[in-house]
Amino acid sequence: MTVQGLFSARANAAAQISAVPRIAIVGRGFSGMMTAIALMKTVRAPFHLQLFDPNSSVSGGQALASARSSTILNTRVRDLSVSVGDNDDFNDWLCSNAAFRAAVPAAIPGFRQIFVPKEIFSDYVYQRFSEALAARRDITVQVCNDPVVAIRRSHGNRFLLESANPANPLFDTVILATGYGLTAPDAGGEDVSPIRAQRLVARPHAVLLGSGIRVVDQLLQLRDSGYAGQVTIVSRRGFLPQSHTPNSADPVFPAETLPQSLPEIVRFIREACREAEESGRSWQSVMNGLRKHARSLWRSLPARDKHQFNRHLRAIYDSHRNRLPEAMHLRLRRELAEGRTVLRRGRAGRRGLSGLFFTPAGSTAEEVVHAERIIDCRCQAPDLSAPLMQSLLSAGLARPDELSLGLAVNARGEPFLEDGSTVAGLFAVGPLGLGSLPDIDLVPEIVSQAYAAAERISERSYPQVKAV
Repeated sequence: MTVQGLFSARANAAAQISAVPRIAIVGRGFSGMMTAIALMKTVRAPFHLQLFDPNSSVSGGQALASARSSTILNTRVRDLSVSVGDNDDFNDWLCSNAAFRAAVPAAIPGFRQIFVPKEIFSDYVYQRFSEALAARRDITVQVCNDPVVAIRRSHGNRFLLESANPANPLFDTVILATGYGLTAPDAGGEDVSPIRAQRLVARPHAVLLGSGIRVVDQLLQLRDSGYAGQVTIVSRRGFLPQSHTPNSADPVFPAETLPQSLPEIVRFIREACREAEESGRSWQSVMNGLRKHARSLWRSLPARDKHQFNRHLRAIYDSHRNRLPEAMHLRLRRELAEGRTVLRRGRAGRRGLSGLFFTPAGSTAEEVVHAERIIDCRCQAPDLSAPLMQSLLSAGLARPDELSLGLAVNARGEPFLEDGSTVAGLFAVGPLGLGSLPDIDLVPEIVSQAYAAAERISERSYPQVKAV
């Protein structure tokens, strides 16, 4: 499907496309849609944009897509604007929505501090995409549902995207926005054991795998749908998300010289949290302020400390960084206190006919957790063994980061090689760069990176045209 501007179709569209730079975005989750918006607002000269994703939905992805109406984002409205320089854009969009104003009257005149369902944010992103496209009658956008299995570099320093369509053109720029990985249509995270398991379980029992926002969201979804059985959460490290504060928790962070070693950084942050609470603030304010310094602190660490952080501290950091709205956290605490939900620390193994094989932390003995339902809520790291990633690595177009969490990238999302050089025209936006850029899985950071990448693309494609 190709559109010129928003809806128009011109007979000479193909000729126009061939005369302008071609840009491909692989992935139509938030990272992909945000990059498309940034390109349309930043690159002022004509271009052709092609969006690749196996899912037919134009928006969505692991972080945002949900068919469940009660799924709540764990970030306040004030931090979800897709407009650089206008932090109130999402709030203004909500204020202009009469149905939303009627449903949430207590928050009027503004919604900056509230948490909203994911699908509302997805609607906002898609509307901003549609508006940006409508304002650009000089560009074409094409949507392709064929999965991209490889990216090759041509002799003319352009890129070939290999998919089920052998007629794919060459592209001047390719942006990887696959998030945590592209999923096939109708792919889900639920694994239900055979019906035999239901006869082996005296009481309905569900096992949830994971420790982040998604596992809590799934737990509450089960309860909201009437599930009254026992729930066991299996977590490798045993940490669940902490709570947001009732108030805004404006960022604070000591301005003194930051430490350089991992033990010193940990002590520094703990002391800052203690001092914040003693002065009437909250540790959440310190964690919010830490985001401004996270990248510089991360860059200062030697590889040994980065590996140690990933093994021993990342789960703790993520539980304090990715927080729950207070109401959701209270429901989680109640579930655990009443024993309806149990948290077990250890390693999830294979699935059997009667449930999940599980090795508790500190033990080598494997046991079976009997359950008729097993739901995987873990947020997996990008799969570097996938054919698409392997095509880049084997061709020397990218390399893994130090922790092999994703690709090594700079702040603009440009993959950089061993010698520090970058491959012109290639970008990886969003969680693909999580091993290089802490918090690049959060909305504000993705927005900033998408605009930085768009400015670089504009400079490279149209050096004589100033990006705005």
